[in-house]
Amino acid sequence: MENIEQYLRRYSIKVTKSRVNILKVFFTTDSSLNAKDIFNKCRENNVIMDMSTIYRTLELFEKKKIIKKFDLGLNKATYAILKKSHKHIVQCKVCHKQVEIDCPMQEIEEIVKNETGFVLIEEKLNLKLDGICSQCRNKLINQK
Repeated sequence: MENIEQYLRRYSIKVTKSRVNILKVFFTTDSSLNAKDIFNKCRENNVIMDMSTIYRTLELFEKKKIIKKFDLGLNKATYAILKKSHKHIVQCKVCHKQVEIDCPMQEIEEIVKNETGFVLIEEKLNLKLDGICSQCRNKLINQK
């Protein structure tokens, strides 16, 4: 895997100690984090930075699609590193047209964690999605 500095450069982000350390925290953590978690993990590694630096960096990383923000309400949010997404297929039962969609697994993991406290340990999600496309649906409606 490329090092963290190369990773930041790939996203056209200026390399700073704070950004490197915050990204390091994400890469060494399996769960989502809030700003205070990041502050504490940096402190554990003898890295001191202001909360404002953390919030600015989180905003930048979210804008560059490195992390995803999950709004928990009441001005609280948690952040997770975006994993490489994979796709699923939705197929029309009538004409067999297929459409690719992004896998919603990361959002599902966050919902499960926030609502139940469970952290999923295996990322196995096999979806078979069947439906009726808009063209076939319109044909069926017009036949009636």
